[in-house]
Amino acid sequence: MKRRQFLAVSGAAALGAAAGRLYAAPTDTRFLLVFLRGGYDAANVLVPVSSADYYEARPNIAIRKSQSLEINADWGLHPALRDSVYPLYQKGEVAFVPFAGTENLSRSHFETQDAIELGQPEGQRNYGSGFLNRLFSLLKEGSAISFTNQLPLVFRGEAQVANAALRFAGRTGIDPRQSRMIEEMYRDTPLSTPVAEGFAARDKLMGEIGREMEAAGRNAPNARNFELEARRIARLMKSSYRLGFVDVGGWDTHVAEGGAEGQLATRLQQLGGGLAAFAGEMGPAWRDTVVVVISEFGRTWRENGNRGTDHGHGGVYAVLGGSVRGGRVAGEQVRVGRATLFQDRDYPVLNDYRALLGGLASRLYGLSDAQLEKVFPGAKPADLNLA
Repeated sequence: MKRRQFLAVSGAAALGAAAGRLYAAPTDTRFLLVFLRGGYDAANVLVPVSSADYYEARPNIAIRKSQSLEINADWGLHPALRDSVYPLYQKGEVAFVPFAGTENLSRSHFETQDAIELGQPEGQRNYGSGFLNRLFSLLKEGSAISFTNQLPLVFRGEAQVANAALRFAGRTGIDPRQSRMIEEMYRDTPLSTPVAEGFAARDKLMGEIGREMEAAGRNAPNARNFELEARRIARLMKSSYRLGFVDVGGWDTHVAEGGAEGQLATRLQQLGGGLAAFAGEMGPAWRDTVVVVISEFGRTWRENGNRGTDHGHGGVYAVLGGSVRGGRVAGEQVRVGRATLFQDRDYPVLNDYRALLGGLASRLYGLSDAQLEKVFPGAKPADLNLA
């Protein structure tokens, strides 16, 4: 067995349950954070249809009001979400929070992603402590998992967290005999139970994939498709995990972004299909599940010379769930137009992501202010009545 395979699989398998937690979360509460890496164009997703400035600033890529899905007099939704997210919104299971984001002004993908995942006050950088790990450390019950190739910053920290990439098909790099050898290596150590649980989760996942491939037959879906990945995530979360993270790349639309159709529309259709599939696959557990979709920043108000958009600041978050108080646009807002832009180029950030997620965590888990201070130090939680 190659050293790389051993480290990847044993590392993912070995990380499971954390010890010494302070608070018992409701057993059935599930939370999934979906991170759209690349900075998605929020203004073309939650469309400011009442703003004449929007249409002037985007002569080639704007979503016409007649094309958008009705949210209210000021906002519409991208038509690519018609058959996925929009029906959930109409059922009151989706809320949108515009003008959301971080204080970070670098407009750098990597720096802003790091800042968000760490969840620390602006200017602080302890790369060994992500905010989801700190949250997990407070919860007495349940397990956490990251559906990624490597453990992301957001889950790094003292609590042990599993990670398993779901964007693959075929056989695992370690066979049952090698799995038993690794389990034997960790016998009578603190990692004995997490290793065994990790391999059990892997075996269950591989069984699911095998059944999917057999059923698909002539038209097997691509394992990289987010809808398929979301269904797998749902199966694992409803049976075994209560806290999860997944990231989706490809949102850096500098060139040929498109409007109602095109590059962004295709990605939104795939994303929406995955979110709707996740909700459907969760079944009755959807009532006790909250999904938050975020990105490192939004994009520039004006389209650029390549009919795309550049790195921006404020964005739009989406909060989904069977018991979410949705069917609305939540949080602090301003009239969208050139007069309210940040530095005459971007959406401002009026809803700090640490305050927003802190308020949501308080509602989901009943955390005290002192406990929330451990998750988001220095941030005052904002209760937007989302759950």
